[in-house]
Amino acid sequence: MEIITEKLLFIALFIFIIHSIETLAYAVRLSGARVKMIASALSLFNIMVIVSRLSNTMQQPFLGSLIDNAPAENKLEFVETQFRFLIGASTVGTALGIILLPTFIALFSRAIIHLSEEKGSVPSLMKRTFSLHYIKRSITHFSLPKFSYLQDLKVKDIPIRLFLVNMFITSIYTIGVLAALYAALLVPERGTTAIMASGLINGMATILLVVFIDPKLSVIADDIVNGRGSYNKLKSMSLMMVTSRLLGTLLAQVFFIWGAEYIAWFTKFIA
Repeated sequence: MEIITEKLLFIALFIFIIHSIETLAYAVRLSGARVKMIASALSLFNIMVIVSRLSNTMQQPFLGSLIDNAPAENKLEFVETQFRFLIGASTVGTALGIILLPTFIALFSRAIIHLSEEKGSVPSLMKRTFSLHYIKRSITHFSLPKFSYLQDLKVKDIPIRLFLVNMFITSIYTIGVLAALYAALLVPERGTTAIMASGLINGMATILLVVFIDPKLSVIADDIVNGRGSYNKLKSMSLMMVTSRLLGTLLAQVFFIWGAEYIAWFTKFIA
């Protein structure tokens, strides 16, 4: 049976877009600090996060169909190969998000100003954003990341612990659903319990992000608005965080089987 199917490519595209959006969400906070409108920026940030979380939930039935359509012979190896392909899609999506980060900082800066002009009306902002005139103007703002973004960052200022925590959380979030589905194959007698564990895993990963990562960057952004911080520092920190996200998706390849086996083991205490 063919491993790379149209359905697999469709799901990979879905995951690719999800991780691109989540990476580009870092641009919103930077844009808010740039135009000194943090509150308006956070409203756009929340919209992007909600869209990515909803998209992550919507993909689950399609992932389940991959298992249902997998051949009975060598099913574990077949599904593992397909799932690793999908994890690779998350890495490519994150990489694209990093490449487009400077472009979207410029675009979101204007979007935040437009949101203010539209009195906080998101539908009006969307109508304005997707107009042909705005799309043509957006093309002129395309730019690539530059090494100069890191010029003000010193080695001693690198938050190693934050970098590693973000990388670890990203890896868990990347494989949450996939590992739970694979665990269902490892322990078919507790398959439903294993599958339902995906919500718990992603929920915990989201909480960890909100508790350990977002407040750090938000404080730096507030310092910039209040004249106590450097925009270049926030930009450098954001680039470091998206880099740790990229490494986290690579680490997910290592954690995938371990995570599935741990979920399979943990279900013994629930079922």
